[in-house]
Order: sequence, then structure tokens, then C-alpha cells
Amino acid sequence: MRLSILTAIATVLAAPACAQGLPHLPSDLSPAGVRAADDHLALEEVEGVEAMAFVRASNERALAALTGDPRYETFRTEAFEVLSSTARIPGPSFLGNGIGNFWQDAQNPKGLWRRTTLDSYRTDAPQWETLIDVGALAEAEGVDWVWKGASCLPPDETRCLISLSDGGKDAVVVREFDTTTKTFVLGGFSLPEGKHRISWLDRDTLLIATDFGVGTLTESGYPFIVKTLTRGQSLAEATEVYRGDQSDGGYGVSASVFRDGQGGVQAIIINRPLDTFRAERWLVGAGGVKRLNLPLRASLHGILNGKLVFTVEEDWTWYANVRPAGTLMAVNLGELEPNDGLTISNAATTVFAPGPRQSVEDVAVFDDRIVVSILDNVRGRISVFRDRGEFGWPETAVEVPENVAVGLGDTSRGSGRLFWSQQGFLTPPSLGLIDVATAATQPVKSAPDLFDASTHVVEQFEARSSDGTMIPYFVVRPREMTMDGSAPAILFGYGGFQISFPPAYKPEMGKLWLENGGVFVQANIRGGGEFGPAWHQAALRENRQRSFDDFAAVARDLEARGITSPRRLGIYGRSNGGVLTSVSITQNPQLFNAAVIESPLIDMLRYPEMPAGASWIGEYGDPRLPGDAGFIARYSAYQQLRPDADYPRVYITTNTRDDRVHPGHARKFAARLGDQGHDHLYYEETAGGHSNDADPVANARRWARHYTYLAQQLMD
Repeated sequence: MRLSILTAIATVLAAPACAQGLPHLPSDLSPAGVRAADDHLALEEVEGVEAMAFVRASNERALAALTGDPRYETFRTEAFEVLSSTARIPGPSFLGNGIGNFWQDAQNPKGLWRRTTLDSYRTDAPQWETLIDVGALAEAEGVDWVWKGASCLPPDETRCLISLSDGGKDAVVVREFDTTTKTFVLGGFSLPEGKHRISWLDRDTLLIATDFGVGTLTESGYPFIVKTLTRGQSLAEATEVYRGDQSDGGYGVSASVFRDGQGGVQAIIINRPLDTFRAERWLVGAGGVKRLNLPLRASLHGILNGKLVFTVEEDWTWYANVRPAGTLMAVNLGELEPNDGLTISNAATTVFAPGPRQSVEDVAVFDDRIVVSILDNVRGRISVFRDRGEFGWPETAVEVPENVAVGLGDTSRGSGRLFWSQQGFLTPPSLGLIDVATAATQPVKSAPDLFDASTHVVEQFEARSSDGTMIPYFVVRPREMTMDGSAPAILFGYGGFQISFPPAYKPEMGKLWLENGGVFVQANIRGGGEFGPAWHQAALRENRQRSFDDFAAVARDLEARGITSPRRLGIYGRSNGGVLTSVSITQNPQLFNAAVIESPLIDMLRYPEMPAGASWIGEYGDPRLPGDAGFIARYSAYQQLRPDADYPRVYITTNTRDDRVHPGHARKFAARLGDQGHDHLYYEETAGGHSNDADPVANARRWARHYTYLAQQLMD
């Protein structure tokens, strides 16, 4: 009784008042109170009758406004030419003794999984051998298959687990494929649709976390049990290895099999997420599983000379020394096991400690070296670190151009080689190979310009946020632009999940926007990973407002510099960026005249109730708890809409098959805008999933709709 009274009191104290022009912000922020105040719950039924009627009516109106614009067909054609261009670099992956690639073009919009030799790949006209024609498979089976990748067993990589999605969902079916016969294995491993977590253990055994039946998934719909599945067994016959708990958060338990360059198993480590970012790690051995002595916030990268290579994502004390968040470490695996006082090493454990404006972006582990891509003030570099035991980790810089983004690609641990790429906003990607032993690079391929970049320049500025923090942002603008605020500009932001956004070549944006005189701005706001874990954690949970303030500060700085003005400034964000853009519109509508809000989270007071929302509680907080509901309600755009506000005409868009961010968020926001008399456009694609990767045909239509809307709002 006492507990319920205290909970009720806390709810009342945390709740914002309803009498401030916010007709849909309930005074009762309990789950029941929020539900009772929601007049569009029917739109959360993915294929419900009322929901689909709303989608059809909204789509008809949006298509009339967008595809009826004379610019639309030009934009669609140009976008398709860019997205299906055969001049693109085929993304390479090491596949056995050769190179694999998944390719989509005008003739093969569903895509081909294919292979060639490295020597052939280096040429201008590689000789490709098709392994799987996804379009032909889809036609033969009558299913809208979308390619979701292949996982092949080292070292020969002739047996692969192929993931296919019906319509682009995250959930996939898995089938075993033999690259020597180029056929699916008769009687091989085959898994029904699900959000599986799978690793090869050996040729006849998988480690799998999946839906094993009633009560085997978390609240978010992800697995929490790991089992071994032997060839010929059904899922019901699989043997349990590890069990988390149904209350676990994050994206589900998974088992990683770490191997050396010859394919030998070095260790099996199970990742048990407690929430979005915190996880326990368990080492699988002959005697069962042991929990490793690791910080709950850490990223594991691999094993080298018996040492686990990982990045600490929080300050961590190791042998009485504090290792700051963001430090890349390598620690003898035995020292991390519980009750093991026998394994003590004098080897240096810190590989790289980033400075205040640096972060470890990506890590590739080899048998005696580690390759690291580093962001330095949102610009990239690559270094190789060699293991010298107690003598430390000498660093050798890889020679790469300055002021571009660099990325690590696929690795061949056996041959000590690594693909790497470089690109910029106006610089098309190029691809090279790194010889890890020497840190020498060899050029492999360069992509041609897919739009005219000669008219624009790139600059980097900083804006002062509400608490004085300096927020970096990039501006891509016409070289001869007059700084009078008249230029149409798109401001992009994300600000979440420790995801960094360095400069990137966006050919569809260049062709459809920059070539027409537009400005593109990318804001590296807090919540991202540009400056390491601290930059991300500064905007978690109750501090989320900092991301929104950072974004608004960049918008104001653009106006102060004369780069653009509110009349000509639009914003774009998707997924977590949909939180950012919807909140930006409700908090600062005077700063913008357009917003593309794509695949968004918006109803933050109900997001855990919509699959797979509960997996993100570590990022946003849990609105089912009174204290968390109080700070979430202060920004949740669905409840913060005001009928008397002057919002620009926004464009909200999502996908019926999105099983990562529920389409109900976008639908309900659009419906409430309409209820309050605010002009808006809403369009819902019926296939493609959250990633919008179904095929270039659909993607070209998607980008044409985006830029037609932006041109209407910002250029007309």
C-alpha cells in the first residue's frame, strides 16, 4: 500500500501540467494515463483496417503533391542513375581465396551475390561469377526477398549462412549455401523467420540465439538464450549453453567465436545485454561459462596473442589505474577470468588513449597487430599498433589524405590484409589495401564523380550550445555564394547511440540538391560518437535536451553567418534522427521551414510499448517509470504538439515493413498534426524495412520524394 501511494505521488510531481496549450499531454504520466490520452492507438496496429485506410488516404494526398511536381520525375531519374550506376565501386569482402560482392543495378534491382579473384577485382572489368541471383530466387519462390548478408565459415569459407528478408524487415530466414556447388545445401541448416543471432562453431555446429518458443524472447522481441544447434537437429533439439533473463534489454544475447588467421577458435564469448549499452560478457569453456571481469560498457574487437582487445566506454579501474572512457585496451584473457590469480602479465594493456577531440572509430584485430581508425575533430586517420608485450604498443601511421573520412573495410586475418576507404562530401570514394605488417597501402579502385562538385566548397565551423559547449558542423556550399541568408539549406543531424557522422560522399544529395545550388549542413551534435563515449553520454536520458539545443544552436549559427535563414532552412533526420527533427519542429518551429522526418521515433511516452522499443531504454530512459516519464514528457513531440503553433509543412515518411522502429510513431504524429489543422504530408512505403535497402528502384523514388518536398519548401 505504501509503495503504491509513493508511486502515485511521484507520478503527480513528475507530470507536467496539461494547461499550457498542450491538449494531449496528460497530467497522469503512468502507462495507463498515457494510453487513455492517446486518441490514435488504432494506428499502432501495423496492418489494421483503420491504420491502412489512414495510410491509403495519406499516400494519395502526398503523392499528388510530390509526384505531381514537374521536378519529381527528373529527380527520380537522376537518383536512379546514381544509385544504379555501374561506375560505383563494388564493395569487396574476402571470400575464401577470392573476393565477394553484393551488387544491385538497373538490370538486377534485387541484387546478385557474386565473386571473383583479387587480381580480377583490381581490373576495370572484373570477371564476376554469380553465386545467388536474388531476383530470380524471389520470382521462383514468389517471395519479395531482400538480401541481408552472408556469414561464411573460416578458413575456406565455402559454407555460408545466407540471410534473406521478406520485404526488407530485420527478421530474416537463414539457409545454408555451398559456394562450391553454388546451391543451397539439401538438408542443411535452415531457420524460420526471426531476429536470429548466429555464429559458426564448426562445419556441423552453430551457436544460435533465437525464438525457441513461448517465453524465450525479451520484452523487445530479442532472444536471451544461446544454444548449440548440430546439423540435422531441429531447434527444439538444440542444447542450451547460456541463459540470460527475459527482462534483459538491448538487442538480444549473442555468442561470438573469435578465430586466428588460420580459422582456429581462440575463444567463445557470450554478450548478454542488460540494456542498450551495458552488457555482461561470459567466457565459454569446457567447464561451463564464466563471467569476465570487464566494465559493463565496453566494445569487444577480437583476440590477439591470448589478449582480449576491447574499448572501454566508461572510466574503468584496472590494477589501481583508471583507464578513461574511450581507451583501447588489450588484456590477457586469463587475467579477466574470475578467481584466476595464476595468470599475471607484465604486458602493457593500453593500446591507444584518445585525446579530448578524438575517438576510436573502428578496430581490426590481426594475429600480432591491431589496425585502428581514429576520428580527430571529425576527420579520419589510420594507425597500426604492434604488440611488443611489456614494451608497449608502437604506433605506425598509415599514409592517408588529410581532411577526409577514412573507414576500415573487410579483413583477411590469414593474409594480413585489410581493405580501407576514403571519401569526403565532394570527394568520391576510393578503395585501397593495407598490408598490416608494413602499414603500406596499395590503391585498388577509385569511383568517378557522380555529380558536379566543382561548384561547391566544404567548411567546418562551431556553434556555441546553450551550456557553452562548442558543437562542430560541416557546411557544403556554393563556392560563389553570397552570405545574405538566401541560400536553401538542409541541416542533417542524428545525435544518438554513439554513432559518428564524419564527411561522406552522398551522390544522390549532390545530384539532386547541390547541383541545383543548395547547401548541405551536417551537425555533429552530442549523443553521437564523434568525440568518444563522453560525447554520447552527455546527452543520455535526462540530458537528451542537450542534443536538441545543440541542433538549434547550429541553426542559429547558420543564420548569424549569413549562410541561410529560417525561411530557407530545412532539416532531415531518420530513426533516432526522427526524435531530433520532430522535437526541433515542436520546440523551435521559428528556425525552420521544412522537415523530412523519416522512419522516426516520435511518441516517446509509449515507445517501449511498440516493438522493438524497449531495447532503447538505455538511451532514452523508461517512460513507464515516474521519474523518467517526467523528463521524457518535456520533449516528446507527439504530446508537445500545439494547435496554436505555427509549424512549417513537414513531410513524415516511414515503411509498413519496418520492424525496428514501429510505423505507429509516424502515423500518429501525422494524424495529430491533421487533427490540429497543421498542413503536412505523410507517405508510407509498403516494402523495404527500416534500412530502405530493398532495391534502387524504390530508393530512387524515396529520394525523389524527399528532394521534391525540400525544393518546394526551400527553393520556391
